[in-house]
Amino acid sequence: MGLDPGIRTGVKVAIVDGTGKLLETSTVYPFPPKNDLRGTQAELASLIRKHNVELIAIGNGTGSRETEKLVADMLAALPGNKPTKVIVSEAGASVYSASETAALEFPKLDVSLRGAVSIARRLQDPLAELVKIEPKSIGVGQYQHDVDQTKLSRSLDAVVEDAVNAVGVDLNTASAPLLSRVSGLSKSIAEQIVLHRDQNGPFASRRELLKVARLGNRTFEQAAGFLRIPDGKEPLDASSVHPEAYGVAKKIVAACGRDLRALMGDSAVLKALDPRKFIDETFGLPTVKDIIAELEKPGRDPRPSFKTATFADGIDEISDLKPGMLLEGTVTNVAAFGAFVDIGVHQDGLVHVSQLADRFIKDPHEVVKAGDVVKVRVVEVDVKRKRIALTMRKDGGGDAPPPRGGDRGKPVNPKLMKTDTKPSQGAFGAALAEAMKRR
Repeated sequence: MGLDPGIRTGVKVAIVDGTGKLLETSTVYPFPPKNDLRGTQAELASLIRKHNVELIAIGNGTGSRETEKLVADMLAALPGNKPTKVIVSEAGASVYSASETAALEFPKLDVSLRGAVSIARRLQDPLAELVKIEPKSIGVGQYQHDVDQTKLSRSLDAVVEDAVNAVGVDLNTASAPLLSRVSGLSKSIAEQIVLHRDQNGPFASRRELLKVARLGNRTFEQAAGFLRIPDGKEPLDASSVHPEAYGVAKKIVAACGRDLRALMGDSAVLKALDPRKFIDETFGLPTVKDIIAELEKPGRDPRPSFKTATFADGIDEISDLKPGMLLEGTVTNVAAFGAFVDIGVHQDGLVHVSQLADRFIKDPHEVVKAGDVVKVRVVEVDVKRKRIALTMRKDGGGDAPPPRGGDRGKPVNPKLMKTDTKPSQGAFGAALAEAMKRR
């Protein structure tokens, strides 16, 4: 279930299945002026029971904390197994809603409801959904609007293609834009795969791809190794082993005298094998070594285990923040002068580069990256200007950034730091000055 929060215009609701296919939409009005809180909770509970919802993705925009609270109250009263609720970044969701891609996917769906679909899919498979949006619309990266946009798009395409073909794509959840990045698949064939999946359900094996209209043997040969089917009929379909090499893989399994599923992941047994014994006229030593390596770590995924930030109860607005508070948040952006962290008050806080660690940090990327869940302490709050200064230092931080120059590797006396930085400047003024110097 994807929830796109809104106050006056209502909360948009979208239900998608395991493959990302849209099942049902709705709009509820729990906030002023309608204040239909009970009707909203009844509608959400009904949809959860009807579709056996397992996850609820809530957009982090306006009304996010209020929506999260009403969902939490509704889940508390729900009997049986309860879905898990997760706050999801909705950056670029409105751009996607009005895009040509969204219009082709959902020609009859209201623009406002498309955002809820995107939010639901982002929790399911972030890469598959975010490739539909131009990078500048996501808002990640410093000076992104100052570079050549053609080169930026070309670089993004190259990075996405590398990632897609190195990690592989889940055939049963991937969107058409993501599938079109796979080697051998054109935009039109990717759309045919999604259409076939929507009409006939999830693919049970890679071989079923040959039933897709206009997908021939040559295309299958090029693309099959990059497409994954977890928990399918054939265990090797979840790995990067190409169907043509299944014979070699099964010879390796037979030599071990073990069941394939039991053998996959058992590196001790596989490393004891001599790869040269499995060479034939078609597959040489490098290919056999690759197959054994893949059996050791089948369907490897470079992403870390899934974590979400838990926002503090009662801290919903910037006015609720007080210096010294220890909070959990998610890194939304990393710039040369520090990192921005979402702590659940509708305004990201800034952790200046000098506050990221107890040691000297030249580049914030050494410590954090977008999406990291971090612990931060509130240093300074400016409600009127909507600015929040945070620290990740164990000593509580709060001092202005150290002066530039000198021996940066040595610790700086806090008294000197205060002397070199004007007292009225504050953490934000110092951050701005630091950024201007870098520029």
